[in-house]
Amino acid sequence: QVQVVESGGGSVQSGGSLRLSCAASGSGIITYRMGWYRQAPGKQRELVARIFSTGITNYVDSVKGRYTISRDIAKNTVYLQMNSLKPEDTAVYYCNAYKFGGDYWGQGTQVTVSS
Repeated sequence: QVQVVESGGGSVQSGGSLRLSCAASGSGIITYRMGWYRQAPGKQRELVARIFSTGITNYVDSVKGRYTISRDIAKNTVYLQMNSLKPEDTAVYYCNAYKFGGDYWGQGTQVTVSS
């Protein structure tokens, strides 16, 4: 079992950057597929980026080239570096840890991008 806690959200202007952190406890993230999801008001939660236990990453098309997911195994933390932010990136961002038999979510962190 793992617990995940997000931090690093905030308000920025269009074109700005933020780095989100997802600190995990209870189990090593190396054994999980770690992902960042987001949910904007009135919309469904969507996958933004994920990193597999192998280190392979993938991204939703709308953030490719702007977002980077990474992990620090020693710190048991996953990051989401978000650059060139746009108003449409505004959402609550959630960290997820998944492996067979376990699916864990954080409480979310708000990201607001103003034009």
